[in-house]
Amino acid sequence: MRANRQGEDRPVPFRSGRLFSVGDKWYFATREGLDHGPFDSRADAEAELRLFLRDIATADQRLIT
Repeated sequence: MRANRQGEDRPVPFRSGRLFSVGDKWYFATREGLDHGPFDSRADAEAELRLFLRDIATADQRLIT
């Protein structure tokens, strides 16, 4: 299901998935075009992606304040 992010009030744009596999290894992609991995499982890649996004959000907040 596609939904607006917090603060968005326009139609929801297309967003592609960040997770992908090559062989039996999993990766995630960033907006900057960088691939992170390999991870042994999709769950591991998802966990690392959540940490990555949290770190980016934290860095953004430090720049604002």
